[in-house]
Amino acid sequence: MKTIEINSLVLAYLGDSIYEEYTRLFFIKKGLASVKELQKEVVFYVKAPTQAYFLKKLLDQNFFNENELTIIYRARNAKGHKAPKGSSIIAYKKATALEAVIGYLYLEKEYERVSEIMKIILEDKDVSVR
Repeated sequence: MKTIEINSLVLAYLGDSIYEEYTRLFFIKKGLASVKELQKEVVFYVKAPTQAYFLKKLLDQNFFNENELTIIYRARNAKGHKAPKGSSIIAYKKATALEAVIGYLYLEKEYERVSEIMKIILEDKDVSVR
């Protein structure tokens, strides 16, 4: 099976874990020493509204290529979404789309592209969703 044909929610399932791992490593390497501080920062970055914010920002910059956009739109429109507490369904679908593209790129062994996306997200100085 081609990676692009994998169910977008399955790609998001994988992408979620990769996104969180990158986020945890980033803040550990940044020098946050207490688990409480780490948890606070990581939770902020993995919540749906923050992920939705970054997806929109990257889309507005025409950052994604055609294959990536296909995955994003498929995941965003996939059925079976139920937003968790504290998130709108729209933010949750956008977050799922971001996670799906990360999962897709990871399976395609495009690790540099995953790193590029995560670097943009984690090094952003103007996170206006806090």
